Amino acid sequence: MNKNLRIATRKSALALWQANHVKALLHDAHPGLEIELVKIVTQGDRILDRPLAEIGGKGLFLKELERAMLDGEADLAVHSMKDVPASMAEGLVLDAVLPRANPYDALVSREGCLLADLPAGSCVGTSSLRRKSQLLALRPDLDVMDLRGNVDTRLRKLDEGQYDAIILACAGLERLGLGDRITETLQPPDWLPASTQGIIGLQCRQDDADTRSLIEPLADADTMVVASAERSVARVLEATCQVPLAVHAVLDRGNVRLKSVVSTPDGKRSVWARGEAPGADAVALGERVAADLLKGGAGKIMAEL
Repeated sequence: MNKNLRIATRKSALALWQANHVKALLHDAHPGLEIELVKIVTQGDRILDRPLAEIGGKGLFLKELERAMLDGEADLAVHSMKDVPASMAEGLVLDAVLPRANPYDALVSREGCLLADLPAGSCVGTSSLRRKSQLLALRPDLDVMDLRGNVDTRLRKLDEGQYDAIILACAGLERLGLGDRITETLQPPDWLPASTQGIIGLQCRQDDADTRSLIEPLADADTMVVASAERSVARVLEATCQVPLAVHAVLDRGNVRLKSVVSTPDGKRSVWARGEAPGADAVALGERVAADLLKGGAGKIMAEL
């Protein structure tokens, strides 16, 4: 077995934290394994002056990482699962996911105001159509402005007064030791996260038996079950970040409970669906919930985008 492993990663602080976390886990599982980080600047990192939905979506954060593996320049890529499209590049597999961290969104408010207490007209920053639609559904009197950049850049813009509040992923803040910046955790039943939010995924070449064997001890079966259910909804709907889709699955005593919503960007119309099934049927459950969303009018909402 190859005792040298090259991990492709973006250069952001959060991406490097995740890659180094996986590196440490691999060292624990395989003492003596030599690991190199291959740091890559992706197109999504380079284009910061336009909303993600306008420039191709979150897939821009991983195409170069996937190319590095397919070209033999890296053996493994570490991804935030919510950035991984439901359909991956041919020749690659996502064999393992780590235990899920906090899946929810965080409101970070400059003055410490909760969402319900933000003054009318307050400027809230987010680059996500999903977050924008849920925000406006709850607070249509707020002014939602686009916000791009890494976690530290977004927090700096908030602290400089460019925004009154911003919305980020709890997991990213907590992984970077910034959990104390969270003013309020936005969570069900009124607010759902993105598919697979809070999950780190490990991607490699399908024909690379050595790497697939190396990452096997890191795989968390329970997290893969909920990830499969959530990604199944996104796959059936062919949802990218241009679609305001929120979905959240929980595994409880062997059963998966799944809830999802598709909304218009202005938050004025929403279609909800939910279901429950044994964990072994997670993919079929996601397909069924997606079908219910379409029956309820989600297809019409997506056609209008």
